[in-house]
Amino acid sequence: MGIADSADMSITNSPSVSAAVSGASNSMPGTVSNAASLLMLRKALDVQESGAVALLDALPQAPALATEGTLGRNLNTYA
Repeated sequence: MGIADSADMSITNSPSVSAAVSGASNSMPGTVSNAASLLMLRKALDVQESGAVALLDALPQAPALATEGTLGRNLNTYA
């Protein structure tokens, strides 16, 4: 599955992240359940991070700036 194949790469509305945050916040501190919830939250955030990095890497590179000639090399700062 490539980047173009994925239909929804929304980071903010991910059900896995929402479920992990909800589970981590509802459990008692210092319990095994809390530790497991935090581990799942970390893993979900890692998955979201790798998806975001893949999307950023898929962006086209910015065009090179002009290095010769008169067009595009000077900035008129008289405003």
